Amino acid sequence: MPDPTDTLASRSHQMFPVLAEADIARLRRFAHPVGFPNGARLFAAGERGAGMFVITEGEVAITQRDGLGRVVPIVTQGPGQFMAEVGQLSGRPSLVDGHALSNVEALLIPPEQLRALIIAEADLGERITRALILRRVALIESGASGPVLIGEPDAPDLLRLQQFLRRNGMPHHVVNAADDEEAAALLVQHGAAPCEPLVVCADGAVLLNPDEPTLARCIGMLDARERDELFDLLIVGAGPAGLAAAVYAASEGLKVAVLDCRHFGGQAGASARIENFLGFPTGISGQALAGRAYVQAQKFGAEIMIPAEAASLDCSQAGRELQVKLRDGRRLRGRSVIIASGARYRRPDVPRLPEFEGRGISFWASAVEARLCAGAEVALVGGGNSAGQAAVYLAQHAKHVHMLIRGPDLSASMSQYLIDRIRAQPNIELRARTKLTRLDGSSTDGLRSLAWRCSNEAAEETRDIHHLFLFVGADPETAWLEGCGVTLDKNGFVMTGADVTTLTHRPTALEASVPGVFAVGDVRAGSVKRVGGAIGEGAAAVAMVHQFLSRLPR
Repeated sequence: MPDPTDTLASRSHQMFPVLAEADIARLRRFAHPVGFPNGARLFAAGERGAGMFVITEGEVAITQRDGLGRVVPIVTQGPGQFMAEVGQLSGRPSLVDGHALSNVEALLIPPEQLRALIIAEADLGERITRALILRRVALIESGASGPVLIGEPDAPDLLRLQQFLRRNGMPHHVVNAADDEEAAALLVQHGAAPCEPLVVCADGAVLLNPDEPTLARCIGMLDARERDELFDLLIVGAGPAGLAAAVYAASEGLKVAVLDCRHFGGQAGASARIENFLGFPTGISGQALAGRAYVQAQKFGAEIMIPAEAASLDCSQAGRELQVKLRDGRRLRGRSVIIASGARYRRPDVPRLPEFEGRGISFWASAVEARLCAGAEVALVGGGNSAGQAAVYLAQHAKHVHMLIRGPDLSASMSQYLIDRIRAQPNIELRARTKLTRLDGSSTDGLRSLAWRCSNEAAEETRDIHHLFLFVGADPETAWLEGCGVTLDKNGFVMTGADVTTLTHRPTALEASVPGVFAVGDVRAGSVKRVGGAIGEGAAAVAMVHQFLSRLPR
């Protein structure tokens, strides 16, 4: 395969391995035979996949096709090779086309059986899973499959949609209408306003500046069907704590559904590099860590619904079942619930701040933001680990990073290794005891300048800075729990364990005041607010869920 990066190209043998006859014999019990005549289509981009095909006779051409109908060849596969990528673990729509180049005989392994194969045949499953993941990475890097985003590359709404797709590991393609006559004509045809993006899905559907749920439904990330089945466990939040709980619960045989209103990974997913997480001595990005957990949860059969927002929790039948009502009106039924909804980014009290969110103000620092501020002067507010990681990452791209903190230094809120790294960066300037005071710009041009004031100085300092990054903490996402009886502390965090013991209910350490409701990660009162701690709580909560479920009547 002509791969977009040397790293992926060097691993093509892992992306497209040839299975031996002995391997094919092992997977036959999970499959059923199918045949296709020459020229037949096995699968198509935008259509829900049937599972993984293993070719026993013939050849199949795999091509990428975007929503504008542009086709790029990927590879031709023959006997002993399999056709799927990581989306087929959960039966998601295909991202590529497959056409028979001759009469083809194959084995079809549906998603449920594919997951069973990967678990039952561990060594073979490892090779298959590695190939599925690498293929998704290659599709993302190639920028030639998935939905096409048409518009101005730096327009706020296009960046919003691009960030949503990127954070959810979805391939996509950005087309600058100024450089493409066909794309420009589509914008005119559909009445797009200046700076308003158009999205063309793989099946040809066209969306004008959609919200994230609409886009997700168009590309098959999210369905709209009613759900009446009873899950053993509902997990609200797909950050590190929620994903850890999903992996352990699903791997132990529980029927699990996970929902998140934004993307998997939570705030940790925005970390450019986590260097104090056990087992990764050279560090790992939050997105990579979360992506691995996301695939792992699907491998064990957890159903993940993104973006799906919890609107309320009905605890009226606690002890038999609980219900999570979604913002779209649907309900999910579960015998138990884990609250892992984390926290929402906090906004400093500065006039006009909402006006510039997405128009110069960001709450994370990814490759998208790094590209936008390359060679420019930027400001960053915050003194915690996330702020430190972002500052170090941005310093590799920006001309100068002004780091504003309220305290006298970073020692109270940041790990020492990050403090040392910030000190070693010549283009990071720490401004202690400093407060952001003013933002200027327009709805058209976005942020154009800002001002801050040091407590030791009377006058404001104004800078022509177009990029501001905010890492000033977060508030718990617990508004959706109102009315269900879950006890919160004075700051809105969920109280658990001995803090909420009553005469009728003695909760386990991570259990809330309502039986069968548990809380883990940043949303829980007293949590350590670290990725490792969140993962540990997610795993520990599953053992307590088992204890609770064992007491319920079947």
